[in-house]
Amino acid sequence: MTAPFATATLIQGPESLLAERAVRQLLEQATAAQPDATVSRVPASGLDRGTLAEITTGSLFSAATVVVIEQLAELPADLADDLLALAVEPGDDLALILVHEGGVKGKALLDRLRKANVGRIDAPAVKAWELPQFVSAEVRRRGGRIDRATAEVLVSAVGSDLRSVAAAVTQLLDDTEDATITPADVRRYFAGRAEVSGFAVADHCLDGNREAALDSLRWALETGVAPVLLTSAVASALRNLGKYLGARDDRLRDADLARRVGVPPWKLKDLARQSRGWNAPAVATAIQLAATADAQVKGAGGDAGFALEMLVLGVIDARGRARRP
Repeated sequence: MTAPFATATLIQGPESLLAERAVRQLLEQATAAQPDATVSRVPASGLDRGTLAEITTGSLFSAATVVVIEQLAELPADLADDLLALAVEPGDDLALILVHEGGVKGKALLDRLRKANVGRIDAPAVKAWELPQFVSAEVRRRGGRIDRATAEVLVSAVGSDLRSVAAAVTQLLDDTEDATITPADVRRYFAGRAEVSGFAVADHCLDGNREAALDSLRWALETGVAPVLLTSAVASALRNLGKYLGARDDRLRDADLARRVGVPPWKLKDLARQSRGWNAPAVATAIQLAATADAQVKGAGGDAGFALEMLVLGVIDARGRARRP
């Protein structure tokens, strides 16, 4: 039997898009090697000893078996030894794929798999400053071309959700004649998306633009943006600003400063502009307001829209007090 049979592979990390791609690639390799293989995908929480034995054994129609066990952190504790034994010696007819979403739960089993030298594919979270690089790699993977500046424009327009970014790349490449993505292409397809996002509301708040912040907030709510995403975006922007204020005097290179703050390098210019209206106490006050509003939109208050308006006004007021001598 050819690879990936007689092997076990652990796919580990919180980024579900990357994990799914790894699973799909392994499945394609297995079914290409053995087209009649039996394929099973099961959540670890639903397994017992009998089910595990059943799905990892060949059927009447094919000896070859591919098993994907997802949500490995939820594996019943009494199955750890059985699963480890399969991973160490899967047999010539078995391709075993284990998916762990990251985190500390199930760490003991992960440590045992690592000590057993089970093959591993990482699916790490993509940091904000890495998104333009992800876009460039995604475009190349699909046979297209994009420059760094356009990749940054795309991230700014679409946001930080990796699935949304990947889908945007696919759409743009499908609709461009020479497989080259330009800033004009991004604007044509995604103009207006950022304006109704929580990040636009947050930017207007940090800029102190009351009218634009309230207009963006109302438009975001009218177009179905969840209130919790809006409070999250404002809180995230404030935390980034606070980190920037604390690190900007450390004489770091832009790349190092962006890494310290947790933003892509192109965002530093916005933070530098916004920071001129803020000081650390004002940021701390605004973060407290965001935490209060977040609790209110999650059920502590009766009117999420009102809570969000009060957040916008409160953040802008905190900025105004910071600017007073």
